[in-house]
Amino acid sequence: MNTANSQSLASNWPFMVAMAGVVVASNFLVQFPVDHTLAGIQLKDILTWGAFTYPIAFLITDLANRKFGPKQARLVVAVGFLLAVILSIWLATPRIAIASGTAFLVAQLLDVSIFDRLRNSDWWRAPLISSLLGSALDTVLFFGIAFAPAFGFLDFGGEEGSLGFMVPFLSVGADVALWISLAAGDFIVKVLVGIAMLLPYGWVARKSAIA
Repeated sequence: MNTANSQSLASNWPFMVAMAGVVVASNFLVQFPVDHTLAGIQLKDILTWGAFTYPIAFLITDLANRKFGPKQARLVVAVGFLLAVILSIWLATPRIAIASGTAFLVAQLLDVSIFDRLRNSDWWRAPLISSLLGSALDTVLFFGIAFAPAFGFLDFGGEEGSLGFMVPFLSVGADVALWISLAAGDFIVKVLVGIAMLLPYGWVARKSAIA
């Protein structure tokens, strides 16, 4: 490995550590509902705390991509993925870890590709579009694998379901629209947080001279 690559890899470690921390925290927090009421809506039926932390992963990926390029950004994703899955098995459940790992890897790699294609456009366009599309794919994969009855075999003989709270509409034969509501609420928050992340993205990019 040449000197430039070694320096780039060394500089990537803060991104890798930050990525692992965000995903592990999100995997743990997704097991807890937001036990509040908003405009008469019981948020615990449609939202978990993990939705507020996970979009930060896209901010980390996009900053690494802007500074080092797609190759190094994929390395950040890969290392963050491995560390997060290992720690998530301990902090959460195996099913949550598998669901999160799959969704994380596929969605983040999509984010890297889209960001790279749009990197020469307006400063906000690449991080916004790549994060929104990545979040959509992540939500579909994560909630499908983690909570759908069809993937119950991933509980490995443990207690049925991966949520730490009762969600009757995830049972077999229940209304599909109700199951989708949990994922929809999660995605809406991801979109709002993703938009909010544009501000720290722009600030860090300018301060680091990587925009």
